[in-house]
Amino acid sequence: MASERESFDLSGPLHLTYVLWDNPYHRMSVAACLVQGVYILERDRQENRQGSDALAPPWWTFFHFQLLRPLVDDVDSSIFGAIYEFKPPSSQSNDTLYRSPRYVIAFRGTLTKAHSVSRDVELDIHFIRQGLHQTTRSNIAVQAVRNTVATVGDSNVWLAGHSLGSAMAMLTGKTMAKDGNFIESFLFNPPFVSAPLEKIKDERIKHGIRFAGSVITAGLTLAMKAKQPKDLSLDPFTALSAWVPCLFVNPSDHLCSEYIGYFEHRRNMEDIGAGVIERLATQNSLGGLLMGAFGKEYSEPLHLIPSASLTVNVAPASDFKEAHGIHQWWKPDLSLDYKLYNYK
Repeated sequence: MASERESFDLSGPLHLTYVLWDNPYHRMSVAACLVQGVYILERDRQENRQGSDALAPPWWTFFHFQLLRPLVDDVDSSIFGAIYEFKPPSSQSNDTLYRSPRYVIAFRGTLTKAHSVSRDVELDIHFIRQGLHQTTRSNIAVQAVRNTVATVGDSNVWLAGHSLGSAMAMLTGKTMAKDGNFIESFLFNPPFVSAPLEKIKDERIKHGIRFAGSVITAGLTLAMKAKQPKDLSLDPFTALSAWVPCLFVNPSDHLCSEYIGYFEHRRNMEDIGAGVIERLATQNSLGGLLMGAFGKEYSEPLHLIPSASLTVNVAPASDFKEAHGIHQWWKPDLSLDYKLYNYK
């Protein structure tokens, strides 16, 4: 039997009957619903819900999107993404349509259902090990984005994802940014590979740990540069700095809450005159550098980015499931904190 959370009529933003495309809450809510549409597309496939029994379509048709095509994993045949096309009615008068996307490419996160969980968990592990870019699912995602951008241009495309899907959107967004295509991106509860330092309540202890980590990471980065000048001498963040994805995190979600401290610590280091140290540390993970120091292949940390528009849901969450869930991002009574971080 279908969950109430799968039904748009029962859990979707029915209050959002008129979208102002220059309104951050409206844009966030629509992007989150399109990601939810991918989750329900896969659940429809798993439960063999077709035609009038399918629950996925209202998650995009309510906002005048059409499903152009699903993105299917070549290993387990699960639907992990979707390409949507925006088709506003010609009769609709909306002065903000110039801010709307023409296409949205959305990716779901991990589904804990027997039909797809093993493949999703396998990809979660690849992400933790900095190897998501080596998977066939990521190749399918990147190619879909490349083809869409080649057809309509980067200014007409949005990327969106939740959890593992945020990591996939992050990977495709960074890949395109390196080629000079800066795609508007909505990353909900993006995973951050790190110890959950945000859980530490004492600000002095937390800052001390972060400062020590930055010094060690910067030192290892300099050592690696000395050994491999051609590979690590350039600042990869400079090329990516013009890409400013929108990150949506919850402090009670330990999988993504470190983004709060990651960006705030960078600003604090600048304020105390230690910006040079942090400039080296912010683009490298300590774990990845240690692996490189011991002769293992060094991969650029996917979760580390130079710039972001960070939105924090500061409303209390009852549990981790709520804090990590996609549904929170279209609630009408959200309490949000916005901060813009530009890498210079």
